Amino acid sequence: MSNPETAFLLALPLMAVLGAGLCASGAAHAAPTDDARRGVTLHVSKLGDNSDGLSWATAFTTVQAALDAIPDDAGGHRIFVRPDTYMEANLSPAHPGAAGAYNLLVGDVDGRLGSGTSGRVVLDAGDPDRGFKSYDWWGSIRATTQGWSKEHTAPTFSAIVWDRWTLRNLYATGGDGGLFWDGTNRVEPFTVVVEDCVSIGRAFGGGVASCLSRPDEPITFRRCLLWALDWWGDTAAAYARVENEAMPERPDIVFEDCTLVSPQCALKGGNYGFHTYTRIRAARSRLVVLNFSQPRGTPSDGIIVSMQNGKYLHVDLEDCTLMGYKVFGVKVDQDSVDAIGYSLAGDVRAYVQHTQDVPGGMFRITHWPADIFAAIVPPEIPRTAPTLTRRGVVVKDMCEVSVLRWRGRLCRMDCVRPASGGDRKDYYLLLRDADTGEELARFAEGYGLACALVHDDTFYAFASRFEDGDWNDVTMFWSKDLRHWDHKVVIRQENEHLFNSSVCAGPDGFVMACESNDPAYPAFTTKFAVSKDLMDWTRRSEATFGTNRYTACPNIHYANGYYYVLYLERRPPRWFFETWITRSPDLQSWELSGANPLIAPEGVDEGINASDPDLVEVDGTTRLYYAAGDQRTWMNIKMADYPGPLAQFLEAWYAAPGIPEHGALGTGTHKGAHADP
Repeated sequence: MSNPETAFLLALPLMAVLGAGLCASGAAHAAPTDDARRGVTLHVSKLGDNSDGLSWATAFTTVQAALDAIPDDAGGHRIFVRPDTYMEANLSPAHPGAAGAYNLLVGDVDGRLGSGTSGRVVLDAGDPDRGFKSYDWWGSIRATTQGWSKEHTAPTFSAIVWDRWTLRNLYATGGDGGLFWDGTNRVEPFTVVVEDCVSIGRAFGGGVASCLSRPDEPITFRRCLLWALDWWGDTAAAYARVENEAMPERPDIVFEDCTLVSPQCALKGGNYGFHTYTRIRAARSRLVVLNFSQPRGTPSDGIIVSMQNGKYLHVDLEDCTLMGYKVFGVKVDQDSVDAIGYSLAGDVRAYVQHTQDVPGGMFRITHWPADIFAAIVPPEIPRTAPTLTRRGVVVKDMCEVSVLRWRGRLCRMDCVRPASGGDRKDYYLLLRDADTGEELARFAEGYGLACALVHDDTFYAFASRFEDGDWNDVTMFWSKDLRHWDHKVVIRQENEHLFNSSVCAGPDGFVMACESNDPAYPAFTTKFAVSKDLMDWTRRSEATFGTNRYTACPNIHYANGYYYVLYLERRPPRWFFETWITRSPDLQSWELSGANPLIAPEGVDEGINASDPDLVEVDGTTRLYYAAGDQRTWMNIKMADYPGPLAQFLEAWYAAPGIPEHGALGTGTHKGAHADP
């Protein structure tokens, strides 16, 4: 190794110069300055209509569509991405950025860009049907080399097309590499800036390969959390292979305020058979290797590793903490470990296995650095949507309930049924006191998927008939004493089957929302009917929501001029289900809330589903009942509260600051707003 004392002294003025240069350079190309070229601004949102991307209402629904729409290589273009999960792999833009005018791909994680919500922007490169996809060059960033193996049949493609892009507020995962750029056959000058991102890959958490660097525009990662998941081969939390013929005087790649985590290696340079030089700077960063094996076991190669020979890697460390089995290592020529060059500045500490030495100039930590280890977990991003506090499981092995007041008592109507099959007697409605569990009524044998309503001292239930293995018509049951029941079919199916229904009172009578599998539409669709007296119902053929999307399990309410419908939205290509909210003044023009989803499954007991919503106001608080499960084998009813009355809760999904209007779905008109940072 180079003399650490000399390196430390030389590093001080060099790091001061480099630090100033990096800050100025980073600020210049992380975002265009006022006098820099301002290109087109595009939007990505699953709520958009996928037309031109110029507003949130007309947003592209995939990140790749926006990247394809970058019009030229003059730079200054921006892509804003709404928080969501985007199952997209191998992304590539149509054009690179330009000097002084970097392009920007940014996740609107805090809603400041006008998407209407907050949360993670997840770029998931996994297989939509099978999950994590570990395969060379498969990840969030496109790169291929044809013929590298018999499986590599796609044309060779270089990630150099990402030159002079800034990526910010993204969470990349699901594949071999996260935010990792391989120039493959185009070893050219390349710069990318990555800020405030989480990047996870099997082989590489983040980094670059097969490129050259620009001394005044180093490849830069700032405030990023980089994870590699494997321990085999050239894996590393951060990997760099810049093809310099000699060691440069300034770093090729910089990590500032980053956390690098891996079971094998936190920071690595070079690769098998490569004889090129790479220089890396890490400042105020945490480098963590999880493998603390015994020496006779399978210890890691090191926290910082040069693959081929130590002389091909130089690291400049400033105010960094390192954790792992040992600090330095070489994968191939292990005897060359002392040739790894390094300089130290500020507070550089190392916590290693007790039999291993710490390089000269580093401070050896002898206590577990709990604060450093805690940094390996991505921080939570609070949502700006109306607050729902989850209260836990209400009923196990149940999918549909309806909650309402009957003669002063809060009651819950359970739709009792098996998960599949069964006889007529296995399907019925059961009314209980919601607080005590006392059974009040058992009726409607052979029916389910029901809702309930109280009007003029009469209890009404609307349910679908289970017959011949499917759900049919909508039948109304009513009673004044919960003992004597009348019933009649109020909605007959028409080339369809009818499933969940919901009824509310409106200004002109009553409205029913009903789930249909009409084959004219691609998935479950919500249809509507109206009635003056609850006895005679008329279908509104012109009123349909969800002709272009999955809209199941509707729950309808009326408040201050709008009909609000909570419904189940499937999030393809994932097997994942969320409850969303939409509204309409006339049952024809529908406006999705920009703050959707209303509730999504989370935690260890909710599976992949939050469906079958039902709302009730209790003592000035809005209570949401919903079903959690896997949509295949199990479902439980859970409950969440909103600290305000029902009308306020519904309106909050549209009136809260930062929530844009996303347009009237079904009429072709949109009212989305263009937002600048």
